[in-house]
Amino acid sequence: MKIKSLFIFTCLLWGCTVNAQYPEVENDLDKRIKSFLEENAHNWRDMNVPLSDGKILYDIIVENNYKDAVEIGTSTGHSAIWIAWALSKTGGKLITIEIDKERYLQAKSNFKKAGVSKYIDARLADAHELVPKLPGKYDFVFSDADKYWYKNYFIAMEPKLKVGGCFTAHNTAMRVRGISEFLDYVESLKNFKTTIDNDSRSGISISYKIAEK
Repeated sequence: MKIKSLFIFTCLLWGCTVNAQYPEVENDLDKRIKSFLEENAHNWRDMNVPLSDGKILYDIIVENNYKDAVEIGTSTGHSAIWIAWALSKTGGKLITIEIDKERYLQAKSNFKKAGVSKYIDARLADAHELVPKLPGKYDFVFSDADKYWYKNYFIAMEPKLKVGGCFTAHNTAMRVRGISEFLDYVESLKNFKTTIDNDSRSGISISYKIAEK
């Protein structure tokens, strides 16, 4: 009975319920990714997003046909796999940034096992330094690194975000340093429309760029 209770608690915490909704399997890659995620559903720790939040990111990308994505904070790769799965549908690619070498190497191994390496440009770097230097334009950003730097990440990426693009940030329901400052800032911008996804336990802010400044 204790084991069953612990299992239920873990699944509620991490969004890894037996009936969790995965995208429809359409090809061999879908099958491989889904199988990998199911086999590892109870193993994602070390600052990874829960399964339910991965699905939210997937849906945003597919529904908007986003192709050029950036993730700030890879951890060991759970969210990146979901993002890459979505990008496999749209023909896009993800740049994901991780500062910790051990997590970076584990993430790369996970990408290979899931079959999504071709959709991911994984970089071992300090996002404080790399994000402002990223060239080009992007239509999707997921920020899940140091919360006190969220506003700075947003300011660095905003000029590079295409109109119609989306900046998402994780853990925005948390009362930690930087989150309120970030939300106050993005919600004040007239050229962005920001909402908080209520289906996410930890909170995902979703900011669509509706116009240039």
